Amino acid sequence: NKIKTLLSTDKLNPVLIVSPSWLSPGASVTLSCDVEYPSEGWLFSWYKAVPYYKITEEPYTYELLPDGSKTAQSLHIINGQTSTAGYVCRVERGSNFYHNYYSKPKFVWSADVNSAASLTVGPVVQNFGYDSVKLTCKGNSPSWRVRKFPENRRPYCSNFWDSGESVCIIDTTYSDDGVYWCESMSKEFSNAVNITIQDFYSGPIMVIPDDPVKTGTFVSLSCKLRRKKIYPSVAFYHNNKLIQNDSREELNFLAVSNSDEGSYKCQYSGKESPSRYMSVKCE
Repeated sequence: NKIKTLLSTDKLNPVLIVSPSWLSPGASVTLSCDVEYPSEGWLFSWYKAVPYYKITEEPYTYELLPDGSKTAQSLHIINGQTSTAGYVCRVERGSNFYHNYYSKPKFVWSADVNSAASLTVGPVVQNFGYDSVKLTCKGNSPSWRVRKFPENRRPYCSNFWDSGESVCIIDTTYSDDGVYWCESMSKEFSNAVNITIQDFYSGPIMVIPDDPVKTGTFVSLSCKLRRKKIYPSVAFYHNNKLIQNDSREELNFLAVSNSDEGSYKCQYSGKESPSRYMSVKCE
């Protein structure tokens, strides 16, 4: 009874370890499959994870690797891998046991860009109230999806395949650091990109309404720094002329006028934002 209880626990689920995580030219990839209990008596099989069209149900199917079927070795070496790929291991005990279990997919990433599948990262785009970064998938396949690790409950940018170019918008209001790559319905993986949202911010962001503001209305501009300081020094400039210099992160207009139209920028504790233009139209 004790053995049956142990066999029914998560300790039977194998854990796949991929080394290295990032490919380098000429390097081999080592797959290691570990089972916590029991640790001996298993046969190991090795698979490549292939994108599947049902994203929300079973995102991958598994294709057996050459020489990857039912070996007693818990290690498997892959030579000549040059692009991003996913792998899975399966463990089973002899024919009298009927126990076989699959690991979760693990990935090895490549930063090399190829024409068949590529991921490009755009600059930060300032929107009204938030900023975003655009990721774009391109290549030979008609359908794409953007994958992320760690998943943080959301492994894909969308729960649908996108036709043509796939575009993923990351809201930088939330820290969504991780490794991103594209997967196609044609079983292709793109280059991977390690994104740290803070890397996009060398300075503050000047927040201005995207649409023209009406004369006589209240308008508030702001100077935003992702990592705020406790006692900031914030300066606002209109057409390169200093108009406010204190600790306030907002520049308010009780009744905006035509003379307020122009280019604005700010300095946050010595760091300067890019300039942005505010348009004013008559009521």
